[in-house]
Amino acid sequence: MIISFGGSIGSGKSGVARRIAEKLGWPYYDMGDIRRKLAAERGMTLEEFNTLGETDPKTDTDVDEYQVKLGKENDNFVITGRTSWHFIPHSLKLFLKVDPRIGAERVFRSLSGRNEADGLDSVDDVLAANQRRVESDRLRYKKYFNIDVYDESHYDVVIDTSAITQDEAFAKVCAILEEYNQ
Repeated sequence: MIISFGGSIGSGKSGVARRIAEKLGWPYYDMGDIRRKLAAERGMTLEEFNTLGETDPKTDTDVDEYQVKLGKENDNFVITGRTSWHFIPHSLKLFLKVDPRIGAERVFRSLSGRNEADGLDSVDDVLAANQRRVESDRLRYKKYFNIDVYDESHYDVVIDTSAITQDEAFAKVCAILEEYNQ
């Protein structure tokens, strides 16, 4: 089984996905971390890298080709990424969503070590940057793949994490996995 997580910025998808992988003893792949690393290698923030991607499809296609390869050559892993559901269609597709302000608050608290954008000095700054990121994601993925990665109908399960803790979200996903394994 392959479990793919997509969702809103700050919804907790990476944290929950990482915990699920640990619980199952499976490898975990985070496409956002890979994109941040690629951006840093170019001396860019993730926001700058995404903006570049609006005219240079290579910023996305390298990561997407990697996902396709993972999905074809491997089994029993957990992956987070905006396009993972699309490039690994046989995965169990989970979408974690969150109210945008709550997501911005969560991201703001975890900015240390993240290469998101410049000038993120407040929750409002993060909220604005997140909105730009969603717009860039929608533009790029519509342009290159004709998909909307935020359309919940592409996913098998949708969980709203706005009013729950990461522990509660983790427990919900564990319960869903038990149902799928029966």
